[in-house]
Amino acid sequence: MSFKLIVILLLELITFAIFAWGGNTLAIKSIQSEDGDVIDCVNIFKQPALYHPALKNHKIQMTPSYNTMMEPTKTNDQEKSYKCVTTQTWHKSGSCPKGTIPIRRTQNNYKKDHIKKPIFFHLDKRLRIKEDINLAQKNHSLAILHTEGIRYMGGKTDMKTWNPHVEEDDEYSTSRLALMSGAYNDYQDIESGWAVNPRVYGDRQTRFFTYWTNDGSRETGCFDLTCPGFVQTSHEIALGAAIYPISTQNGLPYSISVFIFKDLNTSNWWLQYGGSINIGYWPSKIFEGGLGIHAQTVQWGGEVYSKNVGKHPHTKTQMGSGAFPIYISANTGFMTNMRILDNSMELRFPQYVDAYSQEYDCYKTQYMGDYIEEPEFHFGGPGRNPLCP
Repeated sequence: MSFKLIVILLLELITFAIFAWGGNTLAIKSIQSEDGDVIDCVNIFKQPALYHPALKNHKIQMTPSYNTMMEPTKTNDQEKSYKCVTTQTWHKSGSCPKGTIPIRRTQNNYKKDHIKKPIFFHLDKRLRIKEDINLAQKNHSLAILHTEGIRYMGGKTDMKTWNPHVEEDDEYSTSRLALMSGAYNDYQDIESGWAVNPRVYGDRQTRFFTYWTNDGSRETGCFDLTCPGFVQTSHEIALGAAIYPISTQNGLPYSISVFIFKDLNTSNWWLQYGGSINIGYWPSKIFEGGLGIHAQTVQWGGEVYSKNVGKHPHTKTQMGSGAFPIYISANTGFMTNMRILDNSMELRFPQYVDAYSQEYDCYKTQYMGDYIEEPEFHFGGPGRNPLCP
């Protein structure tokens, strides 16, 4: 075992011991949420990120260097309906004061591998739009809209929230925005969206999440604040906390807005939620090359993890709402207002995109880009079904 790996493991265990088992001892205030979560309001200068070896003596950047509020988007009446306001369940029970950050207390049945994504293979070769796509991922099934070809400084989207069925405790289903860079076996990744992930969170609620890795999830990376890395500055949003309310087939549609962008003055990657809340950032120092400079690809869409992906019988874990997409009704995984940020630092829709489903009979995609004012991406499915036995 390498010295680097030993240091990383020790830091993760120390961070967990402080912020999971004894995190309440550092809390200025603790909030018991009605969904069972405990949110600890921790001094911003005592957060887990500052235990990362690359962040020794790190000075927290409290706000981005420039105004990054999402640009006003022209929408028709149907698109406005997906702007129903979402919040987090713990907000019903209280709030954290300024100068603190809300940290969801981790369960005591912690295992180290719970905080990482299972290792998988990223891009086997550099994608080229309109050519064959090779996204071989062990135990993962993707249904995504993908763009590459320039230096990406950010990406954003509005995504509809759902609560898909997750069959086994070690499986998960996500809807996310991801920015990536690097080779397939050593890629870098920052992403955010919503997830149903009992392996990490201990239940099947739909939760707001972040994830990062510097080396294809081999030695580095984790969800939310479960290891040093992501520096949080907002006292309003708790990473890993449940989203409320959630869309239903016969009820109101609800969505969240996610924007990841690079601060050119500091090179930090900021995460913005809801079009106005700058939650915090991934410091450029935790990435070696690659995302330390720019992203090579941006992805929008869904991801299912299961050991029964690509096998028979296939997993019953759903993506989106669990229904195959019907674009007229936006009845499953749905993203709109998709944008990239390039060297001009202006948000725009990418010139070239490609929709891809790794298991089209299990999880389908529909990209609507022609003859409509705002492109839409629909994705999802039930997993196991007569066409996907």
